[in-house]
Amino acid sequence: MQKFINLIIQFGTTFGVRIITAIIILLIGLQAAKWVRTTVRKVMKKAKIDSTVTSFMGNLSYVGFIVLVVVAVLERIGVETTSFLAVLGAAGLAVGLALQGSLTNFASGFLLVIFRPFSVDDLVIIAGAKGFVEEISFLTTKIRTPDNQLVIIPNSKIYSDKIVNMTANKKLRIDLIFGVGYGADIDKTKHILSEIVSNDDRVLQDPAPRIEMSELADSSVNFTVRIWVESKDYLTIHFGITEQVKRRLDDAGINIPFPQRDVHLYSVS
Repeated sequence: MQKFINLIIQFGTTFGVRIITAIIILLIGLQAAKWVRTTVRKVMKKAKIDSTVTSFMGNLSYVGFIVLVVVAVLERIGVETTSFLAVLGAAGLAVGLALQGSLTNFASGFLLVIFRPFSVDDLVIIAGAKGFVEEISFLTTKIRTPDNQLVIIPNSKIYSDKIVNMTANKKLRIDLIFGVGYGADIDKTKHILSEIVSNDDRVLQDPAPRIEMSELADSSVNFTVRIWVESKDYLTIHFGITEQVKRRLDDAGINIPFPQRDVHLYSVS
């Protein structure tokens, strides 16, 4: 009986020390993981790295350190960690295969955040959709179209396609084409178009606006109005000048032709 009691005491002492040591490692490890996360975030903020990347890398370092702490605790208790790591790796592989599409979106989102081909509030054309960027996350990007529709696009589709950032530069060129009838006065038409452009303070004078007769089309004489504007005014000026041209040409009695077909009937005796 005494031997059994001594065995229990010896086992309890040895295992108890391991448990206490494992708890100490766990507590210290948790605090160290928080310190690592805070340090990573501070360093990345000082380097002026994007806040989304900073937050992600801080959390990633925290989770990675916690995994190391758990492995150390298990080893201290006496658990065989080799098989544990093998199971963890297999589970990670299975999850990775199951979430292959999401991981692709995540990788693309990470690249978008790192290289920043566009930012929030930029006017872009991505994956066939045109609108203002509202949110960039690691899986999807949200844009708001001019008619106030919310479009959510997977990041993998964005990064594998052409990206057009219309507001990356401060100045944008607008090419507007207006057609008038062949009987219209060319000088009068150019004068009206020039007057409309010069009266709009949002149109930049450097580079200077250009108004040229650009094409003799099937049913119209086409004039190209080429102007430079601030990127933020692109849509409003595009729509505003188009409306003004229609009104001014109507007031001047200048015909704006539309497609039409003449049908000739011949009588056969």
